[in-house]
Amino acid sequence: MIVFDLECRDGGHRFEGWFGSSDDFAQQQARGLLTCPTCGSGDVGKAVMAPHVGRKGNQVPARVPTDKGAAVASAPAPVTAGSSSPQVMAGGGLPPEAVAMFKALATMQAEALKSSKWVGDSFADDARAMHYGEKDVEAIHGQATPEEARDLIEEGIEIAPVLFPIAPPGETN
Repeated sequence: MIVFDLECRDGGHRFEGWFGSSDDFAQQQARGLLTCPTCGSGDVGKAVMAPHVGRKGNQVPARVPTDKGAAVASAPAPVTAGSSSPQVMAGGGLPPEAVAMFKALATMQAEALKSSKWVGDSFADDARAMHYGEKDVEAIHGQATPEEARDLIEEGIEIAPVLFPIAPPGETN
């Protein structure tokens, strides 16, 4: 993977893009697949960027104090994946609003799972049986392959992904 600093030529917006190679970037640019995430402009090119020079193996990352007085290693800024990967963020660069949103979503998911029955690998079969009236309808959660999930959606069966990973019952410490 290669990371390029990209710039919107219309609005001057800067952002990162991850690509498999320089050729991959050139092909996506030629096909008009690159757009500015801020304004949507398709006039995007490589921005001038400084090379990344990694820290020596004997250097320790900087430590920053937290509000509780403990020190934690500083984390990198958020990273946005390129068009061939889902967008992800890492590290301490999350704004406080995003942290609050993720906590709220995790709390809502935990509450929903309390009133739901774990069915494990039989999720697709159970959801299908409830949809077609072969089984009483109840809230369930479990595991399904991407193909099983696609098939359920194509059949008109309403399902939703579990946003945060969960451990199946009996598999936690």
